Amino acid sequence: MLKRRVISAALFVAVLLPATGLAQMANDSGAMGAKAAGVYRAPAADIEKIKDEGMNHSQVMQTLSYLSDVIGQRLTGSPSLVHANNWTRDTMAKWGLQNAHLEQWGPFGRGWVLNSFAAQVSSPYAIPLIGYPKAWSTGTHGVVNADVVYLDAKDDATFEAFKGKLKGKIVLISDIRPMKADFEGIGKRVTDEELTKMSAAPDPATVPRPTPGGTPSPEAAARMAAFQLVGRRMSFAYNEGAAMIVDNSRGGFGGTVFVQQASVVQDPPPNPPDPNYKRLSVYSKEAESRIPPQMTLATEHYNRLVRMIQQGEQLKMTVNLDASYIDGDGMVSNTIAEIPGTDPKLKDQVVMLGGHMDSWQAGTGATDNGAGVAVAMEAARILTASGLKPRRTIRVALWTGEEQGLLGSRAYVKQHFGEMKGARDRFGPPDPNAPKPELVKGPDYEKLSAYYNLDNGTGKIRGVYMQGNAAVRPYFESWLAPFSDMGARTLTLRNTGGTDHLSFDAIGLPGFQFIQDEIEYETMTHHSNQDVFDRIQADDMKQAATIMAAFVYQTAMMDEMMPRKERK
Repeated sequence: MLKRRVISAALFVAVLLPATGLAQMANDSGAMGAKAAGVYRAPAADIEKIKDEGMNHSQVMQTLSYLSDVIGQRLTGSPSLVHANNWTRDTMAKWGLQNAHLEQWGPFGRGWVLNSFAAQVSSPYAIPLIGYPKAWSTGTHGVVNADVVYLDAKDDATFEAFKGKLKGKIVLISDIRPMKADFEGIGKRVTDEELTKMSAAPDPATVPRPTPGGTPSPEAAARMAAFQLVGRRMSFAYNEGAAMIVDNSRGGFGGTVFVQQASVVQDPPPNPPDPNYKRLSVYSKEAESRIPPQMTLATEHYNRLVRMIQQGEQLKMTVNLDASYIDGDGMVSNTIAEIPGTDPKLKDQVVMLGGHMDSWQAGTGATDNGAGVAVAMEAARILTASGLKPRRTIRVALWTGEEQGLLGSRAYVKQHFGEMKGARDRFGPPDPNAPKPELVKGPDYEKLSAYYNLDNGTGKIRGVYMQGNAAVRPYFESWLAPFSDMGARTLTLRNTGGTDHLSFDAIGLPGFQFIQDEIEYETMTHHSNQDVFDRIQADDMKQAATIMAAFVYQTAMMDEMMPRKERK
Protein backbone atom coordinates (compact mmCIF):
# COMPACT_ATOMS: atom_id res chain seq x y z
CA MET A 1 0.00 0.00 0.00
CA LEU A 2 2.74 2.39 0.84
CA LYS A 3 5.02 3.73 -1.82
CA ARG A 4 6.89 6.94 -2.20
CA ARG A 5 6.09 9.93 -4.38
CA VAL A 6 5.93 13.53 -5.36
CA ILE A 7 6.79 17.19 -5.64
CA SER A 8 6.93 19.58 -8.47
CA ALA A 9 10.67 19.99 -8.90
CA ALA A 10 10.20 23.61 -9.80
CA LEU A 11 8.08 24.24 -6.72
CA PHE A 12 10.50 22.39 -4.47
CA VAL A 13 13.36 24.53 -5.68
CA ALA A 14 11.17 27.62 -5.51
CA VAL A 15 10.64 27.37 -1.78
CA LEU A 16 14.40 27.64 -1.38
CA LEU A 17 14.69 30.77 -3.52
CA PRO A 18 14.21 34.43 -2.59
CA ALA A 19 11.01 36.21 -3.54
CA THR A 20 12.48 37.52 -6.79
CA GLY A 21 13.24 33.96 -7.81
CA LEU A 22 9.67 32.90 -7.06
CA ALA A 23 8.27 35.68 -9.20
CA GLN A 24 10.59 34.81 -12.07
CA MET A 25 9.63 31.13 -11.89
CA ALA A 26 5.95 32.06 -11.93
CA ASN A 27 6.46 34.21 -14.99
CA ASP A 28 8.56 31.57 -16.72
CA SER A 29 6.45 28.46 -16.09
CA GLY A 30 3.01 29.60 -15.03
CA ALA A 31 3.23 27.01 -12.25
CA MET A 32 2.89 29.15 -9.18
CA GLY A 33 -0.63 28.50 -7.98
CA ALA A 34 -2.91 31.50 -8.24
CA LYS A 35 -0.80 33.01 -11.03
CA ALA A 36 -1.74 30.11 -13.31
CA ALA A 37 -4.52 31.27 -15.61
CA GLY A 38 -7.98 29.89 -14.88
CA VAL A 39 -7.05 28.05 -11.68
CA TYR A 40 -9.49 28.57 -8.82
CA ARG A 41 -8.05 29.31 -5.40
CA ALA A 42 -10.29 29.94 -2.41
CA PRO A 43 -10.15 33.36 -0.76
CA ALA A 44 -7.44 33.58 1.90
CA ALA A 45 -10.11 34.17 4.53
CA ASP A 46 -11.74 30.78 3.73
CA ILE A 47 -8.41 28.96 3.94
CA GLU A 48 -7.69 30.66 7.27
CA LYS A 49 -11.06 29.48 8.61
CA ILE A 50 -10.17 25.93 7.60
CA LYS A 51 -6.72 26.21 9.16
CA ASP A 52 -8.05 27.64 12.40
CA GLU A 53 -10.76 25.02 12.83
CA GLY A 54 -8.49 22.15 11.81
CA MET A 55 -5.42 23.07 13.82
CA ASN A 56 -6.91 24.83 16.87
CA HIS A 57 -10.28 23.13 17.40
CA SER A 58 -9.62 19.64 16.11
CA GLN A 59 -11.70 16.62 17.08
CA VAL A 60 -9.76 14.16 14.96
CA MET A 61 -8.07 12.39 17.87
CA GLN A 62 -11.34 11.97 19.79
CA THR A 63 -12.89 10.46 16.69
CA LEU A 64 -10.00 8.07 16.16
CA SER A 65 -9.84 7.06 19.82
CA TYR A 66 -13.47 5.96 19.81
CA LEU A 67 -13.07 4.15 16.51
CA SER A 68 -9.89 2.31 17.51
CA ASP A 69 -9.93 2.11 21.32
CA VAL A 70 -13.64 1.59 21.94
CA ILE A 71 -14.89 -0.17 18.81
CA GLY A 72 -11.54 -1.83 18.19
CA GLN A 73 -10.63 -4.15 15.33
CA ARG A 74 -13.03 -4.01 12.39
CA LEU A 75 -12.58 -7.17 10.35
CA THR A 76 -14.75 -7.24 7.25
CA GLY A 77 -18.02 -9.00 8.02
CA SER A 78 -17.63 -8.72 11.80
CA PRO A 79 -20.07 -7.22 14.32
CA SER A 80 -17.46 -4.61 15.26
CA LEU A 81 -17.42 -3.35 11.66
CA VAL A 82 -21.21 -3.01 11.79
CA HIS A 83 -20.76 -1.05 15.04
CA ALA A 84 -18.29 1.23 13.23
CA ASN A 85 -20.69 1.70 10.32
CA ASN A 86 -23.48 2.80 12.63
CA TRP A 87 -21.30 4.99 14.83
CA THR A 88 -19.65 6.86 11.96
CA ARG A 89 -23.03 7.41 10.30
CA ASP A 90 -24.59 8.75 13.49
CA THR A 91 -21.56 10.87 14.36
CA MET A 92 -21.49 12.62 10.99
CA ALA A 93 -25.25 13.21 11.20
CA LYS A 94 -24.73 14.77 14.64
CA TRP A 95 -22.15 17.11 13.12
CA GLY A 96 -24.70 18.35 10.62
CA LEU A 97 -23.88 16.26 7.55
CA GLN A 98 -26.93 15.15 5.62
CA ASN A 99 -28.08 11.97 3.92
CA ALA A 100 -25.96 9.94 6.36
CA HIS A 101 -26.67 6.31 5.56
CA LEU A 102 -25.22 2.86 4.91
CA GLU A 103 -24.94 1.39 1.41
CA GLN A 104 -24.72 -2.36 1.18
CA TRP A 105 -22.51 -4.34 -1.16
CA GLY A 106 -21.83 -8.02 -1.55
CA PRO A 107 -22.37 -10.75 -0.80
CA PHE A 108 -18.92 -10.85 0.77
CA GLY A 109 -19.06 -14.07 2.76
CA ARG A 110 -18.73 -15.11 6.37
CA GLY A 111 -17.81 -12.93 9.28
CA TRP A 112 -15.44 -14.13 11.98
CA VAL A 113 -15.21 -13.36 15.70
CA LEU A 114 -12.46 -14.32 18.14
CA ASN A 115 -14.06 -15.34 21.44
CA SER A 116 -10.92 -16.26 23.39
CA PHE A 117 -7.33 -17.24 22.79
CA ALA A 118 -4.37 -18.40 24.87
CA ALA A 119 -1.06 -20.02 23.95
CA GLN A 120 2.03 -20.96 25.91
CA VAL A 121 4.72 -23.59 26.09
CA SER A 122 3.74 -25.97 28.86
CA SER A 123 6.77 -28.30 28.96
CA PRO A 124 9.62 -28.57 29.90
CA TYR A 125 8.49 -25.37 31.69
CA ALA A 126 6.00 -22.57 31.16
CA ILE A 127 6.85 -19.98 28.48
CA PRO A 128 4.13 -17.38 27.82
CA LEU A 129 4.00 -16.60 24.09
CA ILE A 130 3.16 -13.50 22.08
CA GLY A 131 0.98 -14.70 19.26
CA TYR A 132 -2.34 -14.13 17.48
CA PRO A 133 -4.75 -16.39 15.64
CA LYS A 134 -5.22 -15.78 11.95
CA ALA A 135 -8.53 -14.28 10.83
CA TRP A 136 -11.08 -16.88 9.68
CA SER A 137 -9.07 -19.67 11.34
CA THR A 138 -11.09 -22.55 12.69
CA GLY A 139 -10.93 -23.12 16.45
CA THR A 140 -9.30 -25.90 18.42
CA HIS A 141 -12.62 -27.01 20.01
CA GLY A 142 -11.19 -26.80 23.49
CA VAL A 143 -7.75 -26.76 25.07
CA VAL A 144 -5.06 -28.59 23.13
CA ASN A 145 -1.90 -29.68 24.99
CA ALA A 146 0.33 -31.32 22.42
CA ASP A 147 3.90 -31.95 21.31
CA VAL A 148 5.49 -29.25 19.16
CA VAL A 149 7.11 -30.34 15.89
CA TYR A 150 9.29 -28.22 13.63
CA LEU A 151 8.42 -29.18 10.05
CA ASP A 152 11.63 -28.18 8.27
CA ALA A 153 11.11 -30.42 5.23
CA LYS A 154 12.43 -29.01 1.95
CA ASP A 155 12.12 -31.83 -0.61
CA ASP A 156 10.27 -35.08 -1.22
CA ALA A 157 12.64 -37.15 0.91
CA THR A 158 12.46 -34.89 3.96
CA PHE A 159 8.68 -34.57 3.70
CA GLU A 160 8.46 -38.36 3.58
CA ALA A 161 10.39 -38.53 6.86
CA PHE A 162 7.55 -36.69 8.62
CA LYS A 163 4.83 -39.05 7.36
CA GLY A 164 2.65 -40.29 10.23
CA LYS A 165 4.37 -38.03 12.81
CA LEU A 166 2.19 -34.91 12.84
CA LYS A 167 -1.28 -36.11 13.80
CA GLY A 168 -2.55 -34.16 16.79
CA LYS A 169 0.69 -32.16 16.98
CA ILE A 170 1.32 -28.42 17.00
CA VAL A 171 3.42 -27.84 13.89
CA LEU A 172 5.85 -24.99 13.21
CA ILE A 173 6.09 -24.43 9.43
CA SER A 174 8.32 -21.34 9.03
CA ASP A 175 12.08 -21.12 9.13
CA ILE A 176 13.95 -18.94 11.60
CA ARG A 177 13.93 -15.25 10.63
CA PRO A 178 17.30 -13.67 11.44
CA MET A 179 17.08 -10.59 13.66
CA LYS A 180 19.39 -7.58 13.63
CA ALA A 181 19.72 -4.60 15.92
CA ASP A 182 17.95 -1.45 14.74
CA PHE A 183 20.60 1.26 14.75
CA GLU A 184 18.65 3.78 12.65
CA GLY A 185 15.24 3.86 14.34
CA ILE A 186 11.93 2.73 12.86
CA GLY A 187 10.23 6.12 12.59
CA LYS A 188 10.80 7.77 9.19
CA ARG A 189 9.74 10.94 7.43
CA VAL A 190 10.13 11.48 3.70
CA THR A 191 13.43 13.23 3.05
CA ASP A 192 13.89 16.24 0.77
CA GLU A 193 15.95 14.04 -1.54
CA GLU A 194 13.17 11.47 -1.80
CA LEU A 195 10.59 14.16 -2.47
CA THR A 196 12.76 15.67 -5.21
CA LYS A 197 13.04 12.28 -6.91
CA MET A 198 9.31 11.82 -6.70
CA SER A 199 8.66 15.21 -8.23
CA ALA A 200 10.88 14.34 -11.19
CA ALA A 201 9.21 10.99 -11.86
CA PRO A 202 7.98 10.57 -15.44
CA ASP A 203 4.41 10.03 -16.54
CA PRO A 204 3.65 6.38 -15.66
CA ALA A 205 2.17 5.92 -19.14
CA THR A 206 5.66 6.42 -20.62
CA VAL A 207 7.33 3.80 -18.44
CA PRO A 208 7.48 0.32 -20.04
CA ARG A 209 5.69 -2.31 -18.03
CA PRO A 210 7.35 -5.63 -17.19
CA THR A 211 6.58 -8.31 -19.73
CA PRO A 212 4.18 -10.91 -18.26
CA GLY A 213 5.99 -14.17 -17.71
CA GLY A 214 9.42 -12.54 -17.78
CA THR A 215 12.33 -13.84 -15.74
CA PRO A 216 12.01 -12.66 -12.11
CA SER A 217 14.96 -11.21 -10.24
CA PRO A 218 16.94 -13.62 -8.02
CA GLU A 219 15.44 -11.91 -4.94
CA ALA A 220 11.89 -12.26 -6.26
CA ALA A 221 12.51 -15.88 -7.23
CA ALA A 222 13.85 -16.64 -3.73
CA ARG A 223 10.81 -15.03 -2.09
CA MET A 224 8.45 -17.02 -4.29
CA ALA A 225 10.29 -20.27 -3.56
CA ALA A 226 10.08 -19.61 0.19
CA PHE A 227 6.38 -18.78 -0.08
CA GLN A 228 5.68 -21.96 -2.03
CA LEU A 229 7.65 -24.07 0.45
CA VAL A 230 5.66 -22.75 3.42
CA GLY A 231 2.47 -23.45 1.45
CA ARG A 232 3.57 -27.01 0.83
CA ARG A 233 4.35 -27.45 4.54
CA MET A 234 0.91 -26.09 5.42
CA SER A 235 -0.82 -28.57 3.11
CA PHE A 236 1.28 -31.44 4.35
CA ALA A 237 0.61 -30.66 8.02
CA TYR A 238 -3.13 -30.35 7.33
CA ASN A 239 -3.25 -33.65 5.46
CA GLU A 240 -1.31 -35.34 8.28
CA GLY A 241 -3.88 -34.20 10.84
CA ALA A 242 -1.99 -31.47 12.72
CA ALA A 243 -3.94 -29.93 15.62
CA MET A 244 -2.53 -26.41 15.10
CA ILE A 245 -0.28 -24.82 12.49
CA VAL A 246 2.05 -22.02 13.58
CA ASP A 247 4.16 -19.64 11.52
CA ASN A 248 6.64 -16.85 12.15
CA SER A 249 5.78 -13.15 11.91
CA ARG A 250 6.92 -11.94 8.49
CA GLY A 251 8.49 -8.82 10.01
CA GLY A 252 8.84 -6.69 13.10
CA PHE A 253 10.69 -7.11 16.36
CA GLY A 254 10.21 -6.57 20.07
CA GLY A 255 6.97 -8.53 20.17
CA THR A 256 5.42 -7.02 17.05
CA VAL A 257 3.37 -9.61 15.17
CA PHE A 258 2.32 -9.15 11.55
CA VAL A 259 -0.70 -11.39 11.03
CA GLN A 260 -3.60 -11.43 8.61
CA GLN A 261 -5.90 -14.16 7.36
CA ALA A 262 -5.73 -17.93 7.58
CA SER A 263 -4.78 -20.08 4.62
CA VAL A 264 -7.13 -22.48 2.90
CA VAL A 265 -5.64 -25.80 1.90
CA GLN A 266 -6.77 -25.94 -1.71
CA ASP A 267 -7.42 -29.01 -3.81
CA PRO A 268 -4.74 -29.18 -6.52
CA PRO A 269 -5.84 -27.75 -9.88
CA PRO A 270 -7.06 -30.50 -12.23
CA ASN A 271 -4.89 -31.61 -15.11
CA PRO A 272 -6.04 -31.09 -17.80
CA PRO A 273 -7.52 -27.75 -16.64
CA ASP A 274 -11.21 -27.69 -15.74
CA PRO A 275 -13.03 -24.35 -16.33
CA ASN A 276 -15.27 -25.15 -13.35
CA TYR A 277 -12.35 -25.39 -10.92
CA LYS A 278 -12.47 -22.59 -8.34
CA ARG A 279 -10.15 -21.76 -5.49
CA LEU A 280 -11.93 -21.51 -2.18
CA SER A 281 -12.05 -18.17 -0.42
CA VAL A 282 -11.17 -18.21 3.28
CA TYR A 283 -14.43 -16.40 4.07
CA SER A 284 -16.64 -18.88 2.20
CA LYS A 285 -18.56 -21.53 4.14
CA GLU A 286 -17.32 -24.24 1.80
CA ALA A 287 -13.73 -23.58 2.89
CA GLU A 288 -14.22 -24.32 6.61
CA SER A 289 -13.23 -27.97 6.41
CA ARG A 290 -10.06 -26.97 4.56
CA ILE A 291 -8.90 -24.41 7.16
CA PRO A 292 -6.85 -25.89 10.00
CA PRO A 293 -6.41 -23.87 13.23
CA GLN A 294 -3.62 -21.34 12.59
CA MET A 295 -1.69 -18.71 14.52
CA THR A 296 1.36 -16.47 14.11
CA LEU A 297 4.03 -15.96 16.79
CA ALA A 298 6.32 -13.01 17.44
CA THR A 299 9.68 -13.76 15.82
CA GLU A 300 11.72 -13.74 19.04
CA HIS A 301 9.43 -16.39 20.52
CA TYR A 302 9.11 -18.45 17.33
CA ASN A 303 12.87 -18.49 16.74
CA ARG A 304 13.49 -19.63 20.32
CA LEU A 305 11.13 -22.58 19.98
CA VAL A 306 12.84 -23.71 16.78
CA ARG A 307 16.29 -23.43 18.35
CA MET A 308 15.17 -25.42 21.41
CA ILE A 309 13.82 -28.19 19.18
CA GLN A 310 17.01 -28.17 17.07
CA GLN A 311 19.00 -28.73 20.27
CA GLY A 312 16.95 -31.80 21.15
CA GLU A 313 14.40 -30.34 23.57
CA GLN A 314 10.95 -31.94 23.63
CA LEU A 315 8.38 -29.15 23.76
CA LYS A 316 4.70 -29.21 24.55
CA MET A 317 2.38 -26.30 23.95
CA THR A 318 -1.06 -25.50 25.35
CA VAL A 319 -3.38 -23.65 22.97
CA ASN A 320 -7.04 -22.70 23.20
CA LEU A 321 -8.47 -20.94 20.15
CA ASP A 322 -12.20 -20.27 20.36
CA ALA A 323 -13.59 -18.52 17.27
CA SER A 324 -17.01 -18.27 15.64
CA TYR A 325 -18.16 -17.78 12.08
CA ILE A 326 -21.04 -15.45 11.28
CA ASP A 327 -23.35 -16.67 8.55
CA GLY A 328 -26.19 -14.71 7.04
CA ASP A 329 -26.74 -12.89 3.79
CA GLY A 330 -23.04 -11.98 3.60
CA MET A 331 -23.74 -8.31 2.91
CA VAL A 332 -21.41 -5.55 4.14
CA SER A 333 -21.91 -1.76 4.14
CA ASN A 334 -20.02 1.43 3.34
CA THR A 335 -20.86 4.54 5.37
CA ILE A 336 -21.89 7.60 3.32
CA ALA A 337 -22.71 11.19 4.36
CA GLU A 338 -22.88 14.53 2.56
CA ILE A 339 -22.51 18.28 2.78
CA PRO A 340 -25.10 19.40 0.18
CA GLY A 341 -24.02 21.73 -2.59
CA THR A 342 -25.56 25.20 -2.71
CA ASP A 343 -25.17 26.19 -6.37
CA PRO A 344 -28.34 25.32 -8.33
CA LYS A 345 -26.23 24.55 -11.42
CA LEU A 346 -23.51 22.54 -9.67
CA LYS A 347 -25.07 20.91 -6.60
CA ASP A 348 -25.74 17.65 -8.46
CA GLN A 349 -22.02 17.29 -9.08
CA VAL A 350 -20.00 15.55 -6.38
CA VAL A 351 -16.59 15.81 -4.76
CA MET A 352 -15.72 12.75 -2.67
CA LEU A 353 -13.26 11.99 0.11
CA GLY A 354 -12.68 8.96 2.26
CA GLY A 355 -10.63 6.07 3.57
CA HIS A 356 -11.31 2.47 4.50
CA MET A 357 -12.81 1.46 7.83
CA ASP A 358 -12.12 -2.28 7.86
CA SER A 359 -8.97 -3.53 9.56
CA TRP A 360 -7.21 -6.69 10.72
CA GLN A 361 -7.73 -8.56 13.98
CA ALA A 362 -4.51 -8.25 15.99
CA GLY A 363 -4.51 -4.46 16.47
CA THR A 364 -7.25 -1.86 16.53
CA GLY A 365 -6.84 -0.54 13.00
CA ALA A 366 -5.61 2.86 14.14
CA THR A 367 -3.04 3.56 11.42
CA ASP A 368 -4.64 1.24 8.87
CA ASN A 369 -6.93 2.85 8.36
CA GLY A 370 -8.73 4.44 11.27
CA ALA A 371 -6.41 7.39 10.66
CA GLY A 372 -7.74 7.93 7.15
CA VAL A 373 -11.34 7.53 8.31
CA ALA A 374 -10.89 10.01 11.16
CA VAL A 375 -9.14 12.50 8.86
CA ALA A 376 -11.90 12.30 6.23
CA MET A 377 -14.60 12.71 8.86
CA GLU A 378 -12.68 15.59 10.44
CA ALA A 379 -12.24 17.30 7.06
CA ALA A 380 -16.02 17.28 6.62
CA ARG A 381 -16.53 18.47 10.19
CA ILE A 382 -14.08 21.34 9.62
CA LEU A 383 -16.05 22.56 6.61
CA THR A 384 -19.37 22.31 8.42
CA ALA A 385 -18.07 24.00 11.58
CA SER A 386 -16.43 26.77 9.55
CA GLY A 387 -19.76 27.70 8.00
CA LEU A 388 -18.43 27.31 4.46
CA LYS A 389 -20.99 26.59 1.75
CA PRO A 390 -19.62 24.48 -1.10
CA ARG A 391 -21.15 24.89 -4.54
CA ARG A 392 -20.92 21.16 -5.31
CA THR A 393 -22.02 18.40 -2.98
CA ILE A 394 -19.21 16.97 -0.82
CA ARG A 395 -19.61 13.28 -0.06
CA VAL A 396 -17.71 11.31 2.60
CA ALA A 397 -17.32 7.59 1.89
CA LEU A 398 -15.92 5.21 4.49
CA TRP A 399 -15.19 1.97 2.70
CA THR A 400 -15.23 -1.64 3.86
CA GLY A 401 -13.63 -4.77 2.41
CA GLU A 402 -10.56 -2.80 1.29
CA GLU A 403 -8.22 -5.36 2.81
CA GLN A 404 -9.80 -8.12 0.75
CA GLY A 405 -9.31 -6.30 -2.57
CA LEU A 406 -10.93 -2.82 -2.50
CA LEU A 407 -14.27 -4.59 -2.50
CA GLY A 408 -16.45 -1.86 -0.97
CA SER A 409 -15.17 0.98 -3.13
CA ARG A 410 -15.18 -1.16 -6.27
CA ALA A 411 -18.82 -2.09 -5.66
CA TYR A 412 -19.77 1.55 -5.01
CA VAL A 413 -17.97 2.80 -8.11
CA LYS A 414 -19.57 0.11 -10.24
CA GLN A 415 -23.06 0.99 -8.99
CA HIS A 416 -22.77 4.76 -9.28
CA PHE A 417 -20.09 5.55 -11.83
CA GLY A 418 -19.40 2.56 -14.07
CA GLU A 419 -17.00 -0.28 -14.74
CA MET A 420 -14.49 -1.60 -17.23
CA LYS A 421 -16.26 -4.50 -18.91
CA GLY A 422 -13.91 -7.26 -19.89
CA ALA A 423 -11.12 -6.09 -17.58
CA ARG A 424 -8.81 -8.93 -16.59
CA ASP A 425 -9.11 -10.24 -13.06
CA ARG A 426 -5.96 -8.95 -11.38
CA PHE A 427 -5.50 -12.37 -9.75
CA GLY A 428 -5.86 -14.25 -13.02
CA PRO A 429 -3.38 -14.98 -15.81
CA PRO A 430 -3.08 -12.50 -18.72
CA ASP A 431 -4.79 -13.44 -21.95
CA PRO A 432 -3.03 -11.88 -24.97
CA ASN A 433 -6.06 -12.61 -27.16
CA ALA A 434 -8.62 -10.97 -24.86
CA PRO A 435 -10.51 -8.00 -26.33
CA LYS A 436 -9.67 -4.54 -25.04
CA PRO A 437 -11.71 -3.68 -21.92
CA GLU A 438 -14.65 -1.34 -22.55
CA LEU A 439 -15.79 1.45 -20.25
CA VAL A 440 -19.47 1.20 -19.39
CA LYS A 441 -20.53 4.44 -17.72
CA GLY A 442 -22.89 4.46 -14.75
CA PRO A 443 -25.61 7.04 -14.06
CA ASP A 444 -23.30 9.46 -12.22
CA TYR A 445 -20.13 9.09 -14.26
CA GLU A 446 -20.20 12.66 -15.53
CA LYS A 447 -21.11 14.07 -12.10
CA LEU A 448 -17.96 13.20 -10.14
CA SER A 449 -15.31 15.91 -10.08
CA ALA A 450 -12.68 14.09 -7.95
CA TYR A 451 -12.11 11.62 -5.13
CA TYR A 452 -9.44 12.15 -2.42
CA ASN A 453 -8.17 9.24 -0.30
CA LEU A 454 -5.96 8.88 2.77
CA ASP A 455 -4.60 5.44 3.63
CA ASN A 456 -0.88 5.39 4.40
CA GLY A 457 -0.93 5.64 8.18
CA THR A 458 -0.63 8.46 10.65
CA GLY A 459 1.99 10.57 8.80
CA LYS A 460 1.29 14.12 7.73
CA ILE A 461 0.52 14.97 4.11
CA ARG A 462 3.56 15.92 2.02
CA GLY A 463 1.80 16.25 -1.34
CA VAL A 464 -0.28 14.32 -3.85
CA TYR A 465 0.16 11.41 -6.24
CA MET A 466 -1.32 12.73 -9.47
CA GLN A 467 -1.78 9.25 -11.00
CA GLY A 468 -0.35 10.39 -14.33
CA ASN A 469 -2.87 13.24 -14.61
CA ALA A 470 -0.61 16.20 -15.48
CA ALA A 471 -3.62 18.48 -16.02
CA VAL A 472 -4.28 18.71 -12.27
CA ARG A 473 -0.82 20.08 -11.51
CA PRO A 474 -1.66 23.82 -11.56
CA TYR A 475 -4.65 23.26 -9.28
CA PHE A 476 -2.74 21.20 -6.75
CA GLU A 477 0.27 23.50 -6.79
CA SER A 478 -2.00 26.44 -6.03
CA TRP A 479 -3.82 24.58 -3.25
CA LEU A 480 -0.64 23.30 -1.61
CA ALA A 481 0.97 26.75 -1.51
CA PRO A 482 -0.74 27.87 1.75
CA PHE A 483 0.49 24.66 3.41
CA SER A 484 4.12 24.78 2.32
CA ASP A 485 5.16 25.77 5.83
CA MET A 486 3.46 22.57 7.07
CA GLY A 487 5.68 20.44 4.81
CA ALA A 488 3.12 19.82 2.04
CA ARG A 489 4.50 20.98 -1.30
CA THR A 490 5.20 17.90 -3.41
CA LEU A 491 3.50 16.69 -6.57
CA THR A 492 4.43 13.60 -8.52
CA LEU A 493 3.02 12.05 -11.67
CA ARG A 494 3.62 8.64 -10.15
CA ASN A 495 0.84 6.18 -9.56
CA THR A 496 0.47 4.71 -6.11
CA GLY A 497 -1.43 1.52 -5.46
CA GLY A 498 -3.06 -0.61 -2.84
CA THR A 499 -6.04 1.47 -1.79
CA ASP A 500 -9.44 2.82 -2.75
CA HIS A 501 -8.57 5.70 -5.09
CA LEU A 502 -7.73 2.97 -7.61
CA SER A 503 -11.40 2.03 -7.93
CA PHE A 504 -12.02 5.50 -9.37
CA ASP A 505 -8.82 5.76 -11.38
CA ALA A 506 -9.53 2.38 -13.02
CA ILE A 507 -12.48 3.86 -14.93
CA GLY A 508 -10.85 7.17 -15.79
CA LEU A 509 -12.21 9.25 -12.91
CA PRO A 510 -9.85 11.56 -10.99
CA GLY A 511 -8.91 9.60 -7.88
CA PHE A 512 -5.98 10.68 -5.74
CA GLN A 513 -4.02 9.44 -2.73
CA PHE A 514 -2.02 11.90 -0.65
CA ILE A 515 1.70 11.42 -0.10
CA GLN A 516 2.35 10.84 3.60
CA ASP A 517 5.33 10.43 5.89
CA GLU A 518 5.75 6.74 6.62
CA ILE A 519 6.46 7.16 10.37
CA GLU A 520 6.31 3.47 11.50
CA TYR A 521 3.80 2.21 8.96
CA GLU A 522 5.65 -0.54 7.12
CA THR A 523 8.12 -1.25 9.93
CA MET A 524 5.75 -1.60 12.86
CA THR A 525 2.04 -0.85 12.44
CA HIS A 526 0.84 -2.09 9.04
CA HIS A 527 -1.29 -5.22 9.64
CA SER A 528 0.25 -5.88 13.04
CA ASN A 529 -0.65 -6.06 16.73
CA GLN A 530 0.98 -2.61 17.12
CA ASP A 531 -1.57 -0.93 14.85
CA VAL A 532 -3.02 0.92 17.83
CA PHE A 533 -3.91 4.45 18.92
CA ASP A 534 -0.65 5.03 20.79
CA ARG A 535 1.28 4.95 17.48
CA ILE A 536 -0.75 7.90 16.12
CA GLN A 537 0.85 11.35 15.69
CA ALA A 538 -1.73 13.97 16.70
CA ASP A 539 -0.16 16.99 14.97
CA ASP A 540 0.19 15.03 11.73
CA MET A 541 -3.46 14.04 11.87
CA LYS A 542 -4.56 17.66 12.35
CA GLN A 543 -2.43 18.77 9.42
CA ALA A 544 -3.78 16.03 7.17
CA ALA A 545 -7.42 16.77 7.96
CA THR A 546 -6.88 20.50 7.38
CA ILE A 547 -5.25 19.97 3.98
CA MET A 548 -7.85 17.43 2.91
CA ALA A 549 -10.62 19.88 3.86
CA ALA A 550 -8.98 22.63 1.81
CA PHE A 551 -8.57 20.39 -1.25
CA VAL A 552 -12.12 19.10 -1.10
CA TYR A 553 -13.60 22.57 -0.54
CA GLN A 554 -11.73 24.15 -3.45
CA THR A 555 -12.65 21.28 -5.77
CA ALA A 556 -16.28 21.90 -4.80
CA MET A 557 -16.01 25.65 -5.42
CA MET A 558 -14.29 25.93 -8.83
CA ASP A 559 -16.36 26.67 -11.93
CA GLU A 560 -15.16 23.65 -13.87
CA MET A 561 -14.78 20.01 -12.86
CA MET A 562 -11.38 18.54 -12.16
CA PRO A 563 -9.67 17.62 -15.45
CA ARG A 564 -9.54 13.94 -16.31
CA LYS A 565 -6.77 11.90 -17.82
CA GLU A 566 -6.84 11.49 -21.54
CA ARG A 567 -8.21 8.05 -22.38
CA LYS A 568 -5.94 5.98 -24.60
